[in-house]
Amino acid sequence: MPTLWFCLVAIMIAVYVLLDGFDLGAGIVHLGGARTDAERRAVLSTIGPVWDANEVWLLASGGVLFFAFPVLYASSFSGFYLPLMMVLWLLILRGIAVEFRSHISGPIWAPFWDVVFCLSSALLAIFYGAALGNIVRGVPLDAQGYFFEPLWTNFKLGQDTGVLDWYTILVGLAAYFALAQHGALWVAHKTEGEVSRRARRIAKIGWWGVASLTAVVTLVTFRVQSQVLANLTGHPWGFIFPALAVAGLVGVIISISGVASRAKEARAFFSSCAYLLGMLTSVVFGLYPYVLPARGDAALSLTIYNAGTTQRGMQIGLMWWIVGIILATGYFIFLYRRFSGKVGVGEGHGS
Repeated sequence: MPTLWFCLVAIMIAVYVLLDGFDLGAGIVHLGGARTDAERRAVLSTIGPVWDANEVWLLASGGVLFFAFPVLYASSFSGFYLPLMMVLWLLILRGIAVEFRSHISGPIWAPFWDVVFCLSSALLAIFYGAALGNIVRGVPLDAQGYFFEPLWTNFKLGQDTGVLDWYTILVGLAAYFALAQHGALWVAHKTEGEVSRRARRIAKIGWWGVASLTAVVTLVTFRVQSQVLANLTGHPWGFIFPALAVAGLVGVIISISGVASRAKEARAFFSSCAYLLGMLTSVVFGLYPYVLPARGDAALSLTIYNAGTTQRGMQIGLMWWIVGIILATGYFIFLYRRFSGKVGVGEGHGS
């Protein structure tokens, strides 16, 4: 049962990254992919009906994490208190920028909200990546399962770690490029004309950053967290996850090369989804059974066994989770079918 809930939490977080990831990516490329006010309104219209719904998966993931692994929830939320507050404010600013741009317009306010939207999206992508880097690298857990990390110390890997060091920044940059590419492919798929062409060019350029950083981060991760390589070599079937990421990455560059078409745009976006899913599942598989590794003494690590709730609680919770996930899945299918199709430049942005 702990393994099942470990997989369910991972699936929910992966769905959040795939869905809200293109929202963040659209924000990252917002200023570069759209030049005029009408074009920027078109970019916002590609995410307007769905961006706040996508963030429901973040809230739901937090709720499930609190239920299934309460010790992990308590430890991580206390140890990462400062960066979590920063992420919360970035989410608030991003939401304000999306909504206020269509309500408070003008020659000064519209560019201001555009910058806020772009900057908050970029910083969120980097912070999410740095958070993942912290989990993979490990944190200085004590015997009670708690820890504290300053925002940074000396940017080196060691016992005195901070939230930001050279490794977590590297993972943050990889997340930035990956989500920028993901968002650019979404914008290319959902828009027409010059905006779509610019978004495809951004995705093409960004692909090289994604490919190179993926290779570097993978090699470095094998040295930073030995559990990842041990799990892969000990269970060779797990190589299906990094293979999925590689296949997705290859699919992206093939689909965005040559003459553009709606089918190729869709294929490129779903290839990006496969890449992100492959990378996330590779991390999950590589860390199992750890949910939060300890830096230094592996015996202090939080695992699915010492961080989880009771067996009875997991069994009861599973019944409610099934009902909730069916309702949520049905709603999202309706939502995306309802707002399918391309957005033309000049169409008003709504949410």
